[in-house]
Amino acid sequence: MPLLEVDGLVAGWGRREVLHGISFVLAEGELLTVLGPNGSGKTTLLRAIAGFEPRRAGSVRLDGRTIDDAPPHRRSIGLLFQEPALFPRRTVLENVAYAPLLQRRPEPEIRALVDRLAQLLALSPLLARYPDELSGGERQRVALARSLAARPRLILLDEPFASVDIEIRAGLRAEFRAALRAFGTAAVHVTHDREEALFLGDRLALLFDGRLAAVGAPSEVFGAPGSEQAAAFLGYNLMASPRGTVAVLPEALVPEAPAPGRPHYRVLASARVGASSLSVLEGPAGERIELRGPEPLAVGTEVGLRWEHEVRVPAGAPLNHGAGARGG
Repeated sequence: MPLLEVDGLVAGWGRREVLHGISFVLAEGELLTVLGPNGSGKTTLLRAIAGFEPRRAGSVRLDGRTIDDAPPHRRSIGLLFQEPALFPRRTVLENVAYAPLLQRRPEPEIRALVDRLAQLLALSPLLARYPDELSGGERQRVALARSLAARPRLILLDEPFASVDIEIRAGLRAEFRAALRAFGTAAVHVTHDREEALFLGDRLALLFDGRLAAVGAPSEVFGAPGSEQAAAFLGYNLMASPRGTVAVLPEALVPEAPAPGRPHYRVLASARVGASSLSVLEGPAGERIELRGPEPLAVGTEVGLRWEHEVRVPAGAPLNHGAGARGG
């Protein structure tokens, strides 16, 4: 039996319907990342599962039990937001121990639980500090520890790294994943960050305009986007070819001398980015193409493009934002 079953979930605000028949299952201890652009319904999905947004149709089951009418505090679901809502006048230790104390667990058990979480999330030196004495990343680790200390059946993570400095984000992701694994806690993690979604999830779901476009292992979803929209959002360029529209990664494109009768691309911008370079090109129809290579291209010049690896995608309207756009 799956831990979580979401079946035909419809939810929205006022007259606006945001989620349109969302269905998926989550296994015990599994981590599902939901990837989609801003406004796609990611936060609404979490809030509906947690009971903070009323559903208009469909159902949510946890451990085989329908929880549609259960209030949020009766669902055994933790919810972690972008900004950790810690108790400002309680220390780190008191924040983490809050739920076990309410559950009237024995004091030795609480202390052992706090110590284990503190070790997993590098909080041991911080237990006596207050939230205003912590960095953003430290506050998020405390928020996760506090959520796990309540021993929920499921944790919902609403872009918890969005407000964290980029230099500590990778380490924080790894710590979150390790802590969830150590406690065997299932989680649904929503984000608009491709790298984060591909790194964290056992499975990946793509959410566009309140509808699930794909669900599967991250490597499968990335390796075979089911639509032009999915390919564009996953970072592919959409290129016209004799075989129809194909998806090509920026690093798979190779510039060459422009040839008669073949599309020409004008270099709009190009700069070194770390050990490689990133160039933005404009195609014949005004589309934008991203190319990654060893050296920057000369701005203002025209080039042809070739590639050796491509992915066929069904026709459909691509997104107008993110890396990748329709090729000429």
